[in-house]
Amino acid sequence: MAKSSVRFNAAVVQMTPMLFDREVSVEKVCALVREAAAGGARLVAFPEASIPGYPRGLGFGTVVGVRKPEGRLVWQRYWENAVEVPGDATKAIGAAAREAEVFVTIGVIERETRFGAGALYCTLLYFGPDGALLAKHRKLKPTAAERLIWGDGDGSTLTVVETEIGRIGGLCCWENYMPMARMALYSQGIDIYVAPTVDDRDSWPPSMRHIAFEGRCYLLGSCQYFTKADYPKDADIFGELDGLPEVLCRGGSAIVSPMGEFLAGPVFGKETILYADIDLAEVVKARYDFDVAGDYARSDVFRLLVNTREMTPAEFSPWPGGPPLNGT
Repeated sequence: MAKSSVRFNAAVVQMTPMLFDREVSVEKVCALVREAAAGGARLVAFPEASIPGYPRGLGFGTVVGVRKPEGRLVWQRYWENAVEVPGDATKAIGAAAREAEVFVTIGVIERETRFGAGALYCTLLYFGPDGALLAKHRKLKPTAAERLIWGDGDGSTLTVVETEIGRIGGLCCWENYMPMARMALYSQGIDIYVAPTVDDRDSWPPSMRHIAFEGRCYLLGSCQYFTKADYPKDADIFGELDGLPEVLCRGGSAIVSPMGEFLAGPVFGKETILYADIDLAEVVKARYDFDVAGDYARSDVFRLLVNTREMTPAEFSPWPGGPPLNGT
């Protein structure tokens, strides 16, 4: 099928997370997948850290040089409610995608267990309409105090997924401000750029317009909406939320065309689902005069090297020149 003949409806979900509660969060996400599909969507995009939420305002008992025991308890609770990939939560979301026959992208907090009970990552997951987990992307660089609770991703998950509705990829929140990360996606021929976030500043929607116009791709920007009342009552053990506004994340979700025009949103102040029609012929037409990964890349002048190797804590191999590992 030619790219210019692909047309479908996409949905961006601006949701209130069920903070610190993975199971209830998964149930809510699956219900919203079904609702968006009933509204006609073939692709449903959720915000960053939809499961188990974004702990805005919490310091986890940490200042420079000091970690309080009570903060470790908050961390433990956050870790216990994070998502293993793959795991029961991803199976449930995949089942919802399969039932609704839709593609789903969703930001989760991933719990890495291959090397023991360790790091968390801010991760973007991609599901196909057959329920398969197509890919994941780990946020390359958590922002500011996020580095207390999330690890760095690597280039092995800096990917764009080839699908029947186009090439889908994305970055999480402020890694969208990393020009080389964006270029890595553009260079893979991205058509539909997802930008899950919890940035509700006035500066965020113009950034989304810029990225769509720069990449000449559709952009689905999904943000959360939540208030202090959405926290479990025992999560804020240090009273850190007392001086913050009642609305902790006001939204700002939007869908943007390849020419940088808003097709839906931005919407603030409530949970909602935004819909817009996607026509990949518009991507083709938009790149007529500017193709960031084509003639405007100027590969004779600039080169971008992306390390796609997975960074693991150790590599085990025979000692060069020594005996084989099997001892023979």
